[in-house]
Amino acid sequence: MSTYELGHQPLGVAGPAGTLQSRGHEVRALDLGVDPWDPELAAWAERVAISVPMHTAARLARAVAPRVDRPVACFGLYAAMCADVATALVDRLPERALVRWVEDDPRAEVAPARPARDGLPPLERYARLVHRGEEVPVAYVEASTGCAHRCRHCPVPVVYDGRTRIIAPDAVVADVAVQVEAGARHVTFGDPDFFNGVHHALRVARAVHSAFPELTFDCTVKVEHVLRHEERWAEMADLGCLFVVSAFESVNDAILGRLDKGHTARDARRAVGVLSDSGIAVRPTWLPFTPWSTLADVRGITDFVAEHGLVGYVEPVQYSIRLLVPEGSLLLGRVDGLGPFDPERLAYPWSSPLDDLQSRVAARVETMMDRPIPETFDAVRDELGQDPVHAPDAAVPRLSEPWFCCAEPTDAQLRRV
Repeated sequence: MSTYELGHQPLGVAGPAGTLQSRGHEVRALDLGVDPWDPELAAWAERVAISVPMHTAARLARAVAPRVDRPVACFGLYAAMCADVATALVDRLPERALVRWVEDDPRAEVAPARPARDGLPPLERYARLVHRGEEVPVAYVEASTGCAHRCRHCPVPVVYDGRTRIIAPDAVVADVAVQVEAGARHVTFGDPDFFNGVHHALRVARAVHSAFPELTFDCTVKVEHVLRHEERWAEMADLGCLFVVSAFESVNDAILGRLDKGHTARDARRAVGVLSDSGIAVRPTWLPFTPWSTLADVRGITDFVAEHGLVGYVEPVQYSIRLLVPEGSLLLGRVDGLGPFDPERLAYPWSSPLDDLQSRVAARVETMMDRPIPETFDAVRDELGQDPVHAPDAAVPRLSEPWFCCAEPTDAQLRRV
């Protein structure tokens, strides 16, 4: 079962389902990101496993798990934080953890199998690429799991501790092929950082392009990797890269240092130029509200976006993101004034003079999710006491899913479960 996977057809379910099927188990998949919860959907099963790859997914899983009347487990990055409502399968290899749980064999070894996508809702029900007046279905794959970096606010290092596991290019191409057959015309590479292993990433991108030269793609890359591998972006554009998601986070270098981001605000400015010079759009993500943020820091983010012509490239929910300090976070001991861990919100609480402002921005953004991005951007600036920019509603490549992994669940998501 998946509760939320960034609007994509959930690889976090398809991968383990394929492995279990290859071992002779009957597996059915549910995705509560697109369908409402109904206990009858799981009535046939002996066991139920819920994928929790991110904060939002785990919050939603915690609402469902207590209502499952048979053994239930959670697996993925946030599994440990669901231990009070389900069996927590904590493992860098989710397929291995699931097999050992299902087969009651703590020593079972697992060979990778092709993801089983045929039991999931069709791609048309998921996020689409919006580009040049068209909306097209999107494939979702990963060329690697884990991350070589240890950004202190990220949940990935808590489980992977700087390790990565690469996936063979042939296996990635095979999974893309299944999704192309189902209608995909664009691919999202969902690796935490596609350039963790730049040579492997390029082999995968070349292999996919060779098999499907008409496909475009997007990926996520750290600012420092955008700059370190500057010479690679012309080829990435030739291979079909439309845009890159990059975690800029802040324009305050002191905050970036506290997060161990490995870049400065000046580096972020350079990254915008490097990508745009290659014909690739950059879609920054932001972390405006931290225990150290001032009003000037938050305003600085919207000023940066306006100055670089990026209004249409940033989903407005980004302006409302508040730092999450989950269990095991690398920030523990580095944030003053943390309260006791809140198992419902899956985070250690902290307070700031900007808390009321953050709540107002979040509410404004959620009520304007169907409005043009420039209009919402000006509404956010209004909350921040800034003048409107009146940016044009540019036709820039983006995915139709505006929410992000570190955002709190919306009311609509909670109602679905």
